[in-house]
Amino acid sequence: MTTAREKLLSAAEERFYNNGINATGIDSITTDAGVAKKSLYNNFSSKAALVNAYIEQRHQEWLSLFRAREAQAASAMEKVLAVFDAYIDHAMYNYANGFRGCGLLNAAAEFPAGSPAREAVKEHKQEVEAIIAHHLLAAPTIEDSDHAQQVAEHLSFLLEGAVARAGLEGTPQRLHNARTIAARMLNAS
Repeated sequence: MTTAREKLLSAAEERFYNNGINATGIDSITTDAGVAKKSLYNNFSSKAALVNAYIEQRHQEWLSLFRAREAQAASAMEKVLAVFDAYIDHAMYNYANGFRGCGLLNAAAEFPAGSPAREAVKEHKQEVEAIIAHHLLAAPTIEDSDHAQQVAEHLSFLLEGAVARAGLEGTPQRLHNARTIAARMLNAS
């Protein structure tokens, strides 16, 4: 049985991704969730608390996609490329209004620097880069942790640029292209 909290998060995820956080009112979320407004405040102290839960849920969704891809990877290089695959998987969801890029970056763009929502997104992106660096350390072409961090940063830039362009174009093709570039970079580094 789906709880009111799960219904609210699902409705918020759909609305926030498709329409933006600031453009989405509480009433539309409770209506979509099929719950009373009181249920929202029984589960979340404010819209800001709902936004924080949404960001955490998106983060956990991506981690689940990555872990599934990572489990299929046999080598360190494949585990690095699994990060790109997880982004591609996310882009392949059946979004109501089409793929609009990274939901976390879209959310961060709506808040001022230093806000809890932006900080949470920054932490997610830092974790993604740390995952890449961690797997690079086991790659035969990587000399040391400094080299791993440098390559991880380059791959993160490539990934973020690709996801931004993919969101603008509404197709994951740029992410596929970025994965191919990353594979070439990994073989050359």
